Amino acid sequence: MGWIIAIIVGGVAGWLASLVMARDASMGIFWNIIVGIIGALIGNFLAGALFGIEGTIQSFNLTGFIIAIVGAIVLLGIANLVQRGRVR
Repeated sequence: MGWIIAIIVGGVAGWLASLVMARDASMGIFWNIIVGIIGALIGNFLAGALFGIEGTIQSFNLTGFIIAIVGAIVLLGIANLVQRGRVR
């Protein structure tokens, strides 16, 4: 059951991050889910290392959701930097 929640929450987090980073037109639902799940991993690593905050998207809570969105934004920012040479 946790993986189903992770896929749903990851998809929403990836979609919101793609809206913030103006990449929504170039991404489909599959990539939104992938970006959201990888972003959650990146966000949990950064939040745990920097602030001691832990969150998960396998059992939905607000902290894990926000961490997933921030991590997905960081991931898309890195992708923009690599692809276009700038973060927008």
